[in-house]
Amino acid sequence: MTTPASWLVTGAGGMLGRDLVSVLTGRADRPVTAATRAELDLTDRSAVRSAVAGHSVVVNAAAWTDVDRAETREAEATAVNGDGVANLARACAENGARLIHVSTDYVFPGDATVPYLEDAPTAPINAYGRSKLAGELAVARFLPDAGYVVRTAWLYGAHGPNFVATMLRLAAERDHLDVVDDQLGQPTWSYRLAERLVTLGEAALAGRAAAGSYHGTASGQTSWYGLARAIFELADLDPDRVRPTTSDRYPRPARRPAYSVLGHGRWAAAGLAPLPHWRVTLAEALPLSGLLTSRKVA
Repeated sequence: MTTPASWLVTGAGGMLGRDLVSVLTGRADRPVTAATRAELDLTDRSAVRSAVAGHSVVVNAAAWTDVDRAETREAEATAVNGDGVANLARACAENGARLIHVSTDYVFPGDATVPYLEDAPTAPINAYGRSKLAGELAVARFLPDAGYVVRTAWLYGAHGPNFVATMLRLAAERDHLDVVDDQLGQPTWSYRLAERLVTLGEAALAGRAAAGSYHGTASGQTSWYGLARAIFELADLDPDRVRPTTSDRYPRPARRPAYSVLGHGRWAAAGLAPLPHWRVTLAEALPLSGLLTSRKVA
């Protein structure tokens, strides 16, 4: 009898990490170890080696995610997003494990006019993006044949703060919301991404998915303003309460990419379709994620 592949999820207490554990525990013969940030410090090389031992697939959902604070604490962000990922990659190489590392659209400059391909040149415009790129380079260096970088963007879900939850909360507090209309991206439900990451891991184990970069975002594109209007429509609220504005009205320490639309061409080689259109998954997510039931209708 074949021993089932065992999985390790790092960052298991976060929005995506919790969804990953839920997906894995819901599938038969998928033993999973869930390691939260408090339980596993990626910057501790010895601890990482011990945690990875005995696992066939490691999915790294742990990261420094405070984009603005990274501007003044870049070394700390890079210690987690770069050096910590290198520790994971080394440990996976030593144990013969596959590593699926979650990265970000922020490794790109955001000045494109067509979707970024998986092999498009990287050129991050902020400290957070540089720290995440360091992690990508570590995966490529230590796991050229067993490392998978999955870039995602505009995540929302049931666990943790996110734009969708914020819009629903503010809808109960304000008559009108001003939302930027000059940044484009792909709103992505964390649960659907978690399912895709698990499927990719299974394809990797079966030899159907080549190592390298993949883009884990929903299909289609919109602005934050377009997303906010869609949220209001699906919540049976008046979408005209959302008004368009520009990013210069909300200056922040870290520059944001204006264009975060990613291409999905590499999924086909693994026999997988891209994630569905963002409107489809948003309509699916709202009633299932608990976001609607937790709000107070204005």
